[in-house]
Amino acid sequence: MSNENLSGQVQTRILSIDFFRGFTMFMLIGEFSGFFSTLTNPVFDGTIISSIGRQLEHVEWIGLHFWDLIQPFFMFIVGVAMPFSMTKRWNRGDSWKVTLRHAAVRSVLLLFLGWALYCIGPGKITFRFTNVLAQLSVTYIIAFLLMRKTVKWQLIISFLLILASQLLYLYWNIAGFNQPFTPDQNFGSWVDLALTGTPGGGHWVAFNAIPTSAHTIWGVITGMILMNDWTPKRKIQTMIVAGLAALIIGFSLSHFIPIIKHICTASFVIVSGGWCIIAMAFSFWIIDMMNFRKFSIFFAVVGMNPLFIYLFAHTNGNNWIEAIAKPFTNLISAPFGPLVSDMTLTLSVWGGLWGICYFLYTRKIFIKL
Repeated sequence: MSNENLSGQVQTRILSIDFFRGFTMFMLIGEFSGFFSTLTNPVFDGTIISSIGRQLEHVEWIGLHFWDLIQPFFMFIVGVAMPFSMTKRWNRGDSWKVTLRHAAVRSVLLLFLGWALYCIGPGKITFRFTNVLAQLSVTYIIAFLLMRKTVKWQLIISFLLILASQLLYLYWNIAGFNQPFTPDQNFGSWVDLALTGTPGGGHWVAFNAIPTSAHTIWGVITGMILMNDWTPKRKIQTMIVAGLAALIIGFSLSHFIPIIKHICTASFVIVSGGWCIIAMAFSFWIIDMMNFRKFSIFFAVVGMNPLFIYLFAHTNGNNWIEAIAKPFTNLISAPFGPLVSDMTLTLSVWGGLWGICYFLYTRKIFIKL
């Protein structure tokens, strides 16, 4: 399969892409609502609720929880949508230079917004680049520049980015930053220190954008598979085989290079990429093949305005909803104790964030870069 002539492809609406993006954003606004943290209350210790709550938190350092897949899902689904959006522009006559300028401007805006979010809390200029928007600004432009290369070269370059990143971690030899798998004492931490003057918060590093560019590149390749005129069965088989191969390679590699999301080790990038592809295959099967389209709309409405709802929640929009909802939820749930009150309130906030997305969707208001 070659993508050197994407402008010749025929586009059709694939609702599973909207579903996948919407599910990812729905989970993100769930985190902003605070509901997930209520599931780890000590009262649930030893129950399935507590187990679910732990899966909705990042692993402290080594390992993999479901929540560690959400950012890869986000990076990946952006890549999946790229062949569709860019082919539409090329089919209407936009040149490569025009779309390159659009992609570059979009990347700069994403980088600016990602950086600006860190300045809101402290109320001063804070140089950090580890949130999803800042990371996406890098992965997006790299994936775009490779779009007209063959799939073979996209795969080669994606794995070279992973390999080069891992070698830097393994063989970086500056004292204090030469322990590849130790928090704040690795190559990524040194890069943060050089860029911003301080290590990244929570052991996260800005350099993650380089190896995780593979997620967006693999998303582009997956989008090309979905655009292809293959039968749906062949598309799913191709995605399942690719996803399982990534899982086998990644988990095998983890015996030598641990799975660490905070610094996006090679094993983490490959394993999480495999889960991305398998999740896309499942979404395509359940939504576009089994035709559960009505079910998908619940999530898709959130994915129609992903940038807006992410920024809204990140700039304390969830707190505004909480302030409105709290008097009413307290009235209903206060007699049942503080845990029920917290769960009722946070669910209300989550529902309020979804409701804003639904309001925009019903009025065909879509805010994009």
